Amino acid sequence: MSEGRGPVGHRHEGRVGGRRAVWWSAGEGPVVLFLHGWALSPASYREGLARIAERGARVVAPALPGFGGTDDLPPADLSLAGYARWAGRFLETLGENTPVTVVGHSFGGGVAVRLAHDLPAAVSRLVLVNSIGGAVWAEGPAGARMMSERPWWDWGLHLQEDLGPAWGLGRVVPVVLSDAATNALRNPLAVWRVAELARTADLRVELDELRRRGLPVVIVWGRQDRVLPEASLTALRLALGDAEVRTVEGTHSWLITDPDAFTEIITNVLGERPLRPLLGGDDAATRPPGRA
Repeated sequence: MSEGRGPVGHRHEGRVGGRRAVWWSAGEGPVVLFLHGWALSPASYREGLARIAERGARVVAPALPGFGGTDDLPPADLSLAGYARWAGRFLETLGENTPVTVVGHSFGGGVAVRLAHDLPAAVSRLVLVNSIGGAVWAEGPAGARMMSERPWWDWGLHLQEDLGPAWGLGRVVPVVLSDAATNALRNPLAVWRVAELARTADLRVELDELRRRGLPVVIVWGRQDRVLPEASLTALRLALGDAEVRTVEGTHSWLITDPDAFTEIITNVLGERPLRPLLGGDDAATRPPGRA
């Protein structure tokens, strides 16, 4: 296994299931496994992940298969269940033999749900950040319209709108666009396949099973999300029953554009072991997140 400096602490290269894998790690303390969203890698989340590590957690953030330099999954494993198996093998590669907190954003949230469902001994709690899996696009007089019915042009339109507020943050957009463009050029087929997995993901049965088992789950949602609309959040809440829900100001990618709010929420979730204040005492990091 090789190691070097990366956008979040140390960059590592190794083998998971006999295939090349790339991941980043930083900090010391309780392990937080972070699973990124579609077409990105941990590099897009560097500010928030670094701050969480500064607060006293060991953040481990792999580039999921097909992204960020990690090899694709074998064709037979190209499913959310296959990504979850890979995540379980990744934890084994790290030598983690106790349950960890798993934070998943968007597509990474879907992988996190399947990981917790399929490998319950690996996960102590879940944090789902604007996660796929609710499957509902909109509610109407004729009943629910599913995400799988949503036209591709509508996805693209709202994804572009979602990035709109970030254009004023000059440091954010170049990182995200570079990350997405690199992945699209390096492996366009993976970008397309994962988009289709995300579009058709229905994890309500798995979420209901997690509810039955009593796994602690926190849902965190940007209230201005247009990529995954409110109906999808409602479906997640219904499937999970009494899950804790926190809402924040922001779009689908709010945790990238507002790393302070993201840091505060995650450190509150880890509140059984209080983490250190942010270095430098940034007041913005201490504002309480909204609650649904």
